[in-house]
Amino acid sequence: MKQKIAALLIKYPFLKWVTNRFILATLFFVVWLLFFDTYAFYDHRTIDKEINKLEENRDYYQTEINSDDKNIRKLYRKEEVERYAREKYYMKRENEDIYIIDSDKEYTTEETN
Repeated sequence: MKQKIAALLIKYPFLKWVTNRFILATLFFVVWLLFFDTYAFYDHRTIDKEINKLEENRDYYQTEINSDDKNIRKLYRKEEVERYAREKYYMKRENEDIYIIDSDKEYTTEETN
């Protein structure tokens, strides 16, 4: 039996390293830490991605809050309130006509034969 093992070790020298119990224990712990532990690498990656997504959302909402604060500060003036009401709610002054032009639609002409 020992001769077969010795012959295998001569033929395949890497088996000497693979069968070493310290290397096997180290490999076991590395695999355990990478995949099965509560602080696993994959879990950290998914949590980091989620944190990045939440930080991007926070930044977006912070910029929206800042722009809304700017608009609110503008609305303390009477002229700005009037301008806002005219633009957003199509309000008008007396003796004034409003024409709404929808620029989102594309008008095309069809050729008939």
